[in-house]
Amino acid sequence: MEFFSFPISSKTNIMTSILPLPTGISKAKFHSVKIDMTPMVDLGFLLIAFFISTTSLTEPTVTKLSMPKEDKKPMLVNKDRLLTILVDKQNVFAYEGIWEEAKAAGGIRKTNYNLQTGVGNIIRQKQKKLEAVNKREELMIAIKPLHTASYQDVMNALDEMHLNDVKRYGIMQLTAEEKNFFLSKKQ
Repeated sequence: MEFFSFPISSKTNIMTSILPLPTGISKAKFHSVKIDMTPMVDLGFLLIAFFISTTSLTEPTVTKLSMPKEDKKPMLVNKDRLLTILVDKQNVFAYEGIWEEAKAAGGIRKTNYNLQTGVGNIIRQKQKKLEAVNKREELMIAIKPLHTASYQDVMNALDEMHLNDVKRYGIMQLTAEEKNFFLSKKQ
């Protein structure tokens, strides 16, 4: 069982054999390795062009704002179909019907924008009540921001209108009683 064509002796070590270089021949000089970065630069420019084109294609959406006609007479709303949302920077309150009746009955609820228990849930409950008498489309929501409410706070309330498919809603000013209620809750 011989694998090699020459005999292996105990003195021969093939793996560690060092052949002496003949004199007069110098060792080869090692040159530094040069890497061509042209493909990497091309890839970088392609990525930059891609990200620029995709960000310019996604334009911000604009919410449509319909302003009422310049009528002097106020719009009449049935109190059974009215839901009011009071918006502030930290607090959101909701009540059904008229302020005085809701306050007397303890119907002013503190809420937030939580998906399960927030304003959207209150809107859906009101829609179910109105759906029982086939008046779901007649739900009117009054959004009343406090003067310290930010644009984002108002937009969060408007987003709830779109998410819950509310057709009739408006932004109104707080009454003096509602404003005093807010200020008392802040302290």
